[in-house]
Formats: sequence, C-alpha cells, structure tokens
Amino acid sequence: MGFLTKVWATLRGVGHEAEEVFIDAQGIRILEQEIRDAKEAQGDAKESLTDVMAEQLKMERQVEVTRKQLAEYDQAIRELLERGDESLAAETAEKIAEVEMELETEEAVLKTYIEQVADLKVTILESDKQVKALEREVSIVKSTEAAQKAAELTAERFSGSNSSLQSASDSLKRIKERQQKRKDKMKAAREIAKETNSVELKDKLVSAGVIHSKANGKSVLERYKAEKAE
Repeated sequence: MGFLTKVWATLRGVGHEAEEVFIDAQGIRILEQEIRDAKEAQGDAKESLTDVMAEQLKMERQVEVTRKQLAEYDQAIRELLERGDESLAAETAEKIAEVEMELETEEAVLKTYIEQVADLKVTILESDKQVKALEREVSIVKSTEAAQKAAELTAERFSGSNSSLQSASDSLKRIKERQQKRKDKMKAAREIAKETNSVELKDKLVSAGVIHSKANGKSVLERYKAEKAE
C-alpha cells in the first residue's frame, strides 16, 4: 500500500468516526425527544384513564340503581303471587324482564369499563418503567460521554513536553530555582556581613591594645616570664 493510499485510508477512517459521532449525538437527542413525547403521551393516557374510571363509577352507580329496582319488583311480584293477583303479577313480570335486560346491558358495559381501566393501568405502569429505564440509560450514556471527553481533554492538555501543563510545571520549577538562588545569595550575604563585622571588631580591639593581633614567640616568652615573676 502506497503512502497516499494510507493517507486516504486514514482520512476516511477519521471521517467515518466523525460521522458516527454526529449520528450518535443525534441519536441521543432523538431519544430525549422520544422520552419527552412518551411522557406527554403518558399524561394523555392518565387523563384518559381518569375519564374511563369516572365512567366506570357512573356505571357502577347505575347498576346499583337498577339492581335495587329489580329487587323491588322481585319483592312485589312475590307478594302479588301470594295474593293471587295474576294480572298485576304478569304485568310486573314483564317489567322485571325489561329491567333484567337493562341490568344485563349495564353490567356488560361496566365489565368493559373495568377491563379498560385494568388494561390502561398496566399499560401506563409498563410505559412508566420503560421511560424511566430509558432515562437512566440516556443519563448514563451522557455522563459517560462527558467524563470521557473530560478525560480526553485533560490528556490532550496535560500530556507531552509541549503541553500547557508541562510548560506551567517548567515555569514553576524555574521560579522555585530562582527563589532558592536568591535565598542562598541572601544567606551568603549575611554570612559575609557577619564575618566582616567580626574582623572589624577585632581590628578595633587590637588598635586599642586590648587584644593582640596575633601570637608570636616574643609575646609568648613575655607571657611566661610574667607568670614566673608572680
């Protein structure tokens, strides 16, 4: 493979990777939009569930009214039969048949409402779980992506001899070296000043005749003669 071929292959690889990064970023945004749409749909579903539950409660009350009415007609026809009032009992029986049909229809509608409420509750619950799971996944992906980008940026900035961190470290090292050099100079100056002051004091004392500038044979001999005379 020639040099140019390798270059073009590398560029294609970089371009493909950049395209994938763009697509993935778009994918995350699409998922976030889907989550928002799903939450909005969940709100609509919960509102629909509320409406259906309200209809269910209404139908339950209607069924209860019809059952009470049927119970009243049932008690009435029993009393009529005990009295032997066949004509009114037959009329009542017709009404009972009519009410029973109404009750059967109402109970069927009520059953439908109950089933719809149960199905909606399951659907909403499952949808909630899926949305929350998807939110967690997106959050993890985004957090991981951010952490990896931060790590890459840190590696780019703080690695290599020409990096900003290396330059800053070198500058810090030079500053410390200059500070230490100044510190050493000041220490040396203090030592020189101390020694100079000591020499000047000794010279003054010699000039005053308090001390001798240096010991020699004559001075030593005189010292011993003085000691012997005592």
